[in-house]
Amino acid sequence: MRLLFTSLAAYGHVYPLLPLAVAAREAGHEVVFATAEGFLPHLRAAGVEPVAAGVDVRVAFDRLFAEAGAAPGAEMPLELMTELTDRVFGEVLPRSYFAGLTELFARRRPDLVVYEASNIAGSFAARAAGIPAVGHTFGHVMRVAPDEDKLAPLSRLAAEFGLEWRGLAELGHPFVDICPDSVQHRGFRDLVPRLPVRPVGWSADGELPDLPARERPLVYLTLGTVMGSADVLRTAIDGLAPLDVDVVVASGPTVDPAALGELPPNVRSVPWVPQARLLPHVDFAVHHGGNGTMLGSFAAGVPQLVLPQGGDQFANSEAVVDSGAGAQLVGEEVTAEAITEQAAGLLKDTAARDAAREVAAEIAAMPSPAEAVATLVGCV
Repeated sequence: MRLLFTSLAAYGHVYPLLPLAVAAREAGHEVVFATAEGFLPHLRAAGVEPVAAGVDVRVAFDRLFAEAGAAPGAEMPLELMTELTDRVFGEVLPRSYFAGLTELFARRRPDLVVYEASNIAGSFAARAAGIPAVGHTFGHVMRVAPDEDKLAPLSRLAAEFGLEWRGLAELGHPFVDICPDSVQHRGFRDLVPRLPVRPVGWSADGELPDLPARERPLVYLTLGTVMGSADVLRTAIDGLAPLDVDVVVASGPTVDPAALGELPPNVRSVPWVPQARLLPHVDFAVHHGGNGTMLGSFAAGVPQLVLPQGGDQFANSEAVVDSGAGAQLVGEEVTAEAITEQAAGLLKDTAARDAAREVAAEIAAMPSPAEAVATLVGCV
């Protein structure tokens, strides 16, 4: 069977789909993965056939920044930034991916399309072409029925393609769901047919940094690959350094490690770590609330302190708190003193660790990607 996977071109969107795509290829199916040009090397490295479709998220933002008369990445009023973000995800990216996927389907018609939930153009293009489709979450779903102002742009776009769009719950097809039930949005659990698949962390090849001897807890600190902030990382470092712990910081691609300044003796900073390989060694995670880090920490049974920076990270942060496996600090709450207090408490909190381990056991009991392939192809 020919399966076509498609996602937006970002680590947190491509990587969650790769375990199932690789498992399908290993089961003997023909697998093609369509995303923007910049991420094709990551797909080749995973052994999956890459095909270009759609524009990169950063390219889409740069275009709209230019239209607004601003330099790429320039600071702008929150209201304008929100408007541009809505246009990127509600118009620019869906229109680009719809065109690319429609052309691709004409050349290499798949038997089934598996589209990442944020790349709703995958659903639109499949429906327009009469091809069966299955959605794929990349973690906790922020909302099932969008607000009217969020719904309108995609509804107008769908109408241009001769389709209707009223939210995920109205699509009528199942979603591969890598978020455990106890953490997933209740509305999504109740309204959308789901195929549960264990979240499997995917990291590019690379060596772990030298880890200290296990004489005291190891803390992992990251703000991910998109919304990194040297100021927030430095605040977190200053909050963790007074504790009797060792800290590994992944500064990420958006933060210059030099901007963190001189580090305390118990803190080591590296630009990147193979997160999936690091988390089993970690006792506590301080992070931004990205789905990959949140689910990876849950899978490792690790308590979490979440410092959400934007987007769905706030909803993910609430999900961590609701699980009992961690805490959050938001906005002006993020101070070195508050991080010291919260981290010290969570490191000693057996209830939080027990809650994290319960979610880890739940994740371990979910079907593996290899086990889920037969169910997936049965959707055709």
